[in-house]
Amino acid sequence: MLSQAGAGPYFDELTVGQRFTSAPAMTLTPGLAAAHQAITGDRLALMLDQDLCRKVTGSDPLAHPGLVWDVAIGQSTIVTQHVTANLFYRGLAFRRVPRLGDTLRTCTEVVALRQNRQREGRAPTGLAALRITTTDQDGQPVLDFWRCAMLPLRDPAALTGHRDDLDAVGDHIVPAELAVLVSGWQLPELAARAGGPHPAGLRAGERFEVAGGDVVSSAPELARLTLNVAAVHHDVQATGNGRLVYGGHAIGLALSQAARALPSLVTVLGWHGCEHLAPVREGDTLRSTISVEQVDDLPGGAGLVHLRSEVRADGPAARDVLDWRYVALLA
Repeated sequence: MLSQAGAGPYFDELTVGQRFTSAPAMTLTPGLAAAHQAITGDRLALMLDQDLCRKVTGSDPLAHPGLVWDVAIGQSTIVTQHVTANLFYRGLAFRRVPRLGDTLRTCTEVVALRQNRQREGRAPTGLAALRITTTDQDGQPVLDFWRCAMLPLRDPAALTGHRDDLDAVGDHIVPAELAVLVSGWQLPELAARAGGPHPAGLRAGERFEVAGGDVVSSAPELARLTLNVAAVHHDVQATGNGRLVYGGHAIGLALSQAARALPSLVTVLGWHGCEHLAPVREGDTLRSTISVEQVDDLPGGAGLVHLRSEVRADGPAARDVLDWRYVALLA
């Protein structure tokens, strides 16, 4: 008798309170960082310039924030191997700023479930809200956030009764807690090297159209690199309509574009939320518009700047694909 091996759970096999911890831990190495940079175009100065990083932070090279959340999301896909869509991320907050050499471990907990209404001609699905908590080699918190995945049912006739309110899922990030993570950093030298605009020159309501787009390439390679086992990113048969690009790939390119438009962007410390508006395909070219939503001043001219990146794809059908609201440290 032939049985399937290595498959994750379906929606009707999940229960609130389940915790999944079996994803391999991953050490953030320079080689991993270089491969990630080649795909997403990381441009943050402290992650690229070790000498400057030591002068600013007083310690070893930082890990790029996009690499960290990509690994955490990838580790969480042991629960969402059968995912058909990822609807949102909420309340992503770093608990400390990780560095190269740290080893990340992730626990994924099911916090809410809602079965979708059956639609004629479509396979039955449900929404699983997950809390992802990532720690380092010493068990210290690094990152936590919520994500919502749409999953099929193994039994098409199953009525699970799951009706949880997903609007209540997720927490609000606290800017004051994010500011503590970078207290003591000496940012004036970085500010002088990077040029503007700086936080003092930014106002809520300003918008920037980033010059130039970025093609989406090496999509399955990024998924493999970050332990992402969601079949839709690897297996052309998983969707019946070609592979889907991992959503973090679009976020990574959006961050690279934000760093081009705002050279004083030091790092990202948290997300208010992120919604995937439409699928991204390999070969699409992504373009961003960035809005300033709020500026929280920090000592020495730095600031926490609340940004919104709205990303659209050029392709056979131009479309909006991403609405990402995040908190960046600017020097």
